[in-house]
Amino acid sequence: RRASQVLANLGVAAGCAVLHAVSGRTLYLLTMTAALSEAAADTVSSEMGQASSQRARLITTWEWVPAGTDGGVSASGTLAGIGAAAVVSLVSILAGLLSWKWLGVSLTAAVAGMLADSYLGALLERRRLLNNDTVNFLGTLVAVGIAWLLV
Repeated sequence: RRASQVLANLGVAAGCAVLHAVSGRTLYLLTMTAALSEAAADTVSSEMGQASSQRARLITTWEWVPAGTDGGVSASGTLAGIGAAAVVSLVSILAGLLSWKWLGVSLTAAVAGMLADSYLGALLERRRLLNNDTVNFLGTLVAVGIAWLLV
């Protein structure tokens, strides 16, 4: 992996962790967990979707596209992504970072970020207006924003 890929997937979560360290607010642990859960969901959904199917649906038009196309989604990939987000969110709870009451917020925010990543991929990455690193960064940022709004 390149440094830009690591920053794109973990930069927002790291920023949330720093904000928690400075402020002590649990909100920042929640947003950190949502960002990490989204990064896992996006990665797992992409890999599982490509491994389990040769075709996907473009999230913006639902036309068939080859698996691996920016903005392409599949049922198996989406379900695997939701599962990955649930695992990361659960680990954060079992590790004592968050209470159980925040599971739904973290999971919902992560899934929303994963779907936003797909929309951005279809709308902007396919047109080469954004690169994958930027789309991944924005996906985690959307997850943080949704978590913030849900609280």
